[in-house]
Amino acid sequence: MKQLMIILCCCLLSIDGFAQQALGQRPKVKSPVINNDGSVTFNFFDPTAQNVSVTGDFDELHRQTLPMARQDNGVWTVTTKVLTPELYSYSFTVDGQRIVDPSNSYVNRDISTLSNIFIVTKANDDKGHLYQVNNVPHGTLSRVWYDSPTLGQQRRLTVYLPAAYDGKKRFPVMYLLHGFGGDETAWGDLGRASHIMDNLIAEGKAVPMIVVMPNGNPTCNAAPGWWHEGMYTPDGNAFNERGAKATMEESFMDIVNFVDRRFNTIPKRSARAVTGLSMGGGHTFGISRLYPDVFDYYGLQSAAARIEKDADKLDDQMARLFSSKPKLYWIAIGKEDFLMPANTSLRQYLDSKGYPYEYYENDGGHVWRNWRVYLTLFAQRLFK
Repeated sequence: MKQLMIILCCCLLSIDGFAQQALGQRPKVKSPVINNDGSVTFNFFDPTAQNVSVTGDFDELHRQTLPMARQDNGVWTVTTKVLTPELYSYSFTVDGQRIVDPSNSYVNRDISTLSNIFIVTKANDDKGHLYQVNNVPHGTLSRVWYDSPTLGQQRRLTVYLPAAYDGKKRFPVMYLLHGFGGDETAWGDLGRASHIMDNLIAEGKAVPMIVVMPNGNPTCNAAPGWWHEGMYTPDGNAFNERGAKATMEESFMDIVNFVDRRFNTIPKRSARAVTGLSMGGGHTFGISRLYPDVFDYYGLQSAAARIEKDADKLDDQMARLFSSKPKLYWIAIGKEDFLMPANTSLRQYLDSKGYPYEYYENDGGHVWRNWRVYLTLFAQRLFK
């Protein structure tokens, strides 16, 4: 028996030693590697894989898939072309299965899709620098619950307080709305809103302001996993079959009233702005017509803003809005955006009525890369 125990111990020591040796032989994989010229190298270790590729927004207009080559040590690798300064997202596909990069801990969720991110920056005045955390005074990003009597719910929103917020001085407010499938975390995570605001304010390009990012889904109280419905799979249509007591636009003053009570705001029209992307742009379009005397700045980003069939109602609402003389009515969209026809129709309507607005058009489509640009431009126009 004693001899058997000695043999077993020797075997275990041998196995453990072999495992440690194999672990020591596994190559140390770093991914992504941002090279000095701005190109990026991706690495992935799996000696048993047959086919590996990386897919990301490496092109200005379209997502690209790059095949990776296997090295003798079992590491798959590929290097991109030189990339312009920007925040990029990507994922791997391993033998047909989409996965995130196990060597990159920086991951964002877009509806139900997880992607890795990285930033390329070359100078202090480029987009990559604007989207990263720099050594500047930082604001506070927090999740806050509020009561919505109109919807009959306790609901959650995200609030950015600038570094100068001390509970004494009052600040203007920008309401920042997400798109379809998003929630109150979207602009903070995917949109880099706090990073953009910190950097713009530190550089003197934007006025210090409070930024409020609500949940725009009236049938959902908060982001998936953060309310009583638990950890359901987000798909952009959660619980819509239940219906809601009111629309996002109809309930929006619940948010404004809460923010004015809870935070040191300047409760005046001249100190309020509202902007949103896609569905949130549509919400902004509706809010501008329901509450023409509440906000002075409107930003429609790739907006799902459609001219209703009820022309008389639209005419009356838009006449009220523009007779109140808002300081800014701003429309921004990419040339390849699928909502371009709707935005063109809106602009044609505004032109036919002689209503003043500003228009910004750039390359690209219905993507976060554009919405981060629109937020950057819009924020610099406010409260000056």
